[in-house]
Amino acid sequence: MDNGKSPKGKCRPWFSRMAIPALVSIVLLFTVPKNMGSGLQAAYVLITNILLTAIVYTAVAIPYGALMAIRTESSEERGKMGIFRAAFGYIAGMVIAILLIPITNMLGGTQSAWIKVAVIFGLISLLSLLILYKVSKENVQIVGKSEDEDVPFVEGIKILFKNKYWVIMLALQFLMNISYSLSTSGGTYYAKYILGNDNIVALLGAVGLIPTFLGFILTGPMASKLGMTKTCMISCAMGAAACLVRVFTPYSLMTCVVGGAVTTFANIPLMCLFGPMVNNCVEYNDYKFGKRIVGMTNSANSFGMKIGSGIGASLIGWLLAAAGYNAALTTQPAAVDTAIFTFGIYIPLALFVIMFILLMKNDLEKRYPEIMAELQKRETAK
Repeated sequence: MDNGKSPKGKCRPWFSRMAIPALVSIVLLFTVPKNMGSGLQAAYVLITNILLTAIVYTAVAIPYGALMAIRTESSEERGKMGIFRAAFGYIAGMVIAILLIPITNMLGGTQSAWIKVAVIFGLISLLSLLILYKVSKENVQIVGKSEDEDVPFVEGIKILFKNKYWVIMLALQFLMNISYSLSTSGGTYYAKYILGNDNIVALLGAVGLIPTFLGFILTGPMASKLGMTKTCMISCAMGAAACLVRVFTPYSLMTCVVGGAVTTFANIPLMCLFGPMVNNCVEYNDYKFGKRIVGMTNSANSFGMKIGSGIGASLIGWLLAAAGYNAALTTQPAAVDTAIFTFGIYIPLALFVIMFILLMKNDLEKRYPEIMAELQKRETAK
């Protein structure tokens, strides 16, 4: 397999093009003008958030994910890339979360301090994107197989929604990100109002680090031995079992800690492997329709993550509001307990079950060798 650099490439140019916009959008995020009304400030915050997350991030994330499909046709190699990407991203995010407040406080804790930190992060992003542009590779043989640029948007969408595996992965990305968002955002309410002590959040967070790192360590061996799909099915079964136990013991600290650890572990393989599984849909596009449409195929990752994360975070607020939650009250309405059980246990249980069923219907990994053999046969015939 030729791993040389494509002279132009399809993904690599985006990394250099988005380096300056990434720097600018990060800095703008923290330079909220002080001499304007609260309404205009809110509008500024909304616009800069959309610029960073919906435009700049998307313009980087989709070609970055697409590198898996362009770099190699090996499903196993894509799986390893997905694991490394998720693990490195998680660790980097955790380091930033730990250091952010101490650094800004050290610089004075003012808006000026936050702007200085934003400039540093922006420069790091700019440098990282330029390095990625310089060192990333695109497989010339794969890039030359199809005319992705000539596929109109509407035709590409039609192809994707005819690809049952891509539709399944789109749904899985959506559901997984709802689950992950609920697990990361709902713990505070559960600890304070169900277990009666919001200090337990620190315990849950500390214990949660163990299954997180175990997940990153074990996902690779599990995927190599069982395959990506079966590994994800086992993860969903573990998550569902942990949630089911908590249904019958909702006020138990022990099952909350242990069950939470199991569901945290269950989310890690999904986070690592769904990206590579989306990229495997590229070859099915080529096999079935003669078009790889790498970039649009990878939009499932970005779209599913954004919409799923947004709905997951919103669900908590919606359910609490419907239950009559009021942060100022010492004693909350009884319905608040039900709302917390719903987003803390019942919905995650349902999500794991649905994802397990969808994974059962996804036999692309099993068919992948046959599909690749047929594509190679067609390429040789040309």
